[in-house]
Amino acid sequence: MSGDIFGPTTIPVLQEVLSFSQARHGVLAGNIANYGTPGYQTRDLSVDTFQQRLKEAIAAKNEQPSYVSPGLMTDEPGDPLKNVSRNMSTILHHDGTNVGLEQQVTEMSKNQMLHNLAITIMSSQFRLLQAAVSERV
Repeated sequence: MSGDIFGPTTIPVLQEVLSFSQARHGVLAGNIANYGTPGYQTRDLSVDTFQQRLKEAIAAKNEQPSYVSPGLMTDEPGDPLKNVSRNMSTILHHDGTNVGLEQQVTEMSKNQMLHNLAITIMSSQFRLLQAAVSERV
């Protein structure tokens, strides 16, 4: 239902970024938790793959016609943004050398910044929508 209301905004894109950063945070935390485990191979979600799929989904969404009336807006099953998170179930295993603890903490910090940025942008979007609905400027 939220796709109907927020479809023309950046909120669906921000939702995908938040979902990805949350999933990646869990994977990175698992790497840190297993830092001293013999034979443990570090795992990660591919940021480049996610960004590429998100770009493709945004381009596909921009090619769709804009809706004229709220009654015509539908949450189509073919929504390109929904396919981004469905395709991110693959975890990449690094063969051979493992990433050091410092690199894992650095990646976790970068991931946290991405998450915070998406939250900040989404919060400002909601404030703008709230101001428009309440007819205050």
